[in-house]
Amino acid sequence: MGAEKTCLVIGAGAGIGGSVGKKFAAGGYHAALCRRSDIDGLNTMVSGLQEAGMSASGHLLNAVDEGALEGLIEEVEAIGPIDTVLYNLGAQIGNRSLDDTPLKTFELGWRMACFGLFRVAKVLVPLMVERGHGTILVTSATAAVRGNSGQHSHAAAMAGRRLLCQSLNAEYAAQGVHVVHILIDGAVDAPDTLGKMLGPENFEALREARGKGKDGLLLPDKMAETYYHLAQQHRSAWTHELDLRAHSDLAWWNHAVNL
Repeated sequence: MGAEKTCLVIGAGAGIGGSVGKKFAAGGYHAALCRRSDIDGLNTMVSGLQEAGMSASGHLLNAVDEGALEGLIEEVEAIGPIDTVLYNLGAQIGNRSLDDTPLKTFELGWRMACFGLFRVAKVLVPLMVERGHGTILVTSATAAVRGNSGQHSHAAAMAGRRLLCQSLNAEYAAQGVHVVHILIDGAVDAPDTLGKMLGPENFEALREARGKGKDGLLLPDKMAETYYHLAQQHRSAWTHELDLRAHSDLAWWNHAVNL
């Protein structure tokens, strides 16, 4: 394809990832959309962008497989240099007590949330340094800054993700690599994530109570505008961490624990 610049979205579901991919494609990027499953949904997303005159490709892989992320980056770099990558893989397993959190489950959360990001950085950051620029956008969660009961796996994984972002910034910001930790502090109106966790009936009830015209849920297409802005920031005024939440939600630091 020979695209001038590419945005790689790792975790391109029908929510944040897909919306961010669409926003970057509309901005002239090649959108390389990657997800673990649902090839039909992925193909529909890609074909929709292509039919609208945008540049996009679809990639299916399991990020925890050995060599999968590294191979993905090599494949996408052949399409066009990766200017921006969105690491959007979640690791939420719901509230589980310590006794109900198997070792494999805890380890899987870390592999998806933290180790996967490290693997991406290990391959992609040197390429960005060589080019003198690049942006790594990392979707995170309230658990990165507050560990609640039942969140052993998720909080540990997300806190690791956050500090990895800080370490990458400390080492590579001066070399042109912009790393942003984006803390999502609230419920996202996304059928692929929250919808699956709650189930169709509960998800629709939540949308009726807080979403739609009430704007009490984070809307992925509006969130994508912030993600896109972050990748366009001048290096004299980079954002390295920010919170996103709906207007009617209390910030995470104002909540009582275990609500």
